[in-house]
Amino acid sequence: MTRNDSVTFIAFLRWLEHAVPADSTIHLILDNGSSHTSNATRSWLAKHPRLVVHHTPKRASWLNQVEMFFSILARRLLRRGEFNSRQDLVEQIREFTLAYDDQARPFRWYYDSTPLKAA
Repeated sequence: MTRNDSVTFIAFLRWLEHAVPADSTIHLILDNGSSHTSNATRSWLAKHPRLVVHHTPKRASWLNQVEMFFSILARRLLRRGEFNSRQDLVEQIREFTLAYDDQARPFRWYYDSTPLKAA
């Protein structure tokens, strides 16, 4: 994409809405970037209720949440697991993810503005 603005983002949302079967709800996990929170985007989303938006907390990168999940995956499965093949690895990751989804709870985020200390 050449621009990261509301027009480009709404064009993506239109494409997404047409690409996903009409009877499916689409959950979007978005950061608080201006293209995701603009008046134009909020207005468009209000008219398309099957797109459900979940914003990441302010001052928290969406990437942090992905990294936290991969850390959990690595600690609970990958470091201890035994995999007989690539397909076995894929299947175990899929099973882990489905089981994790059943018991997962939201991460609690906070920001106290304390500078990080070097290790």
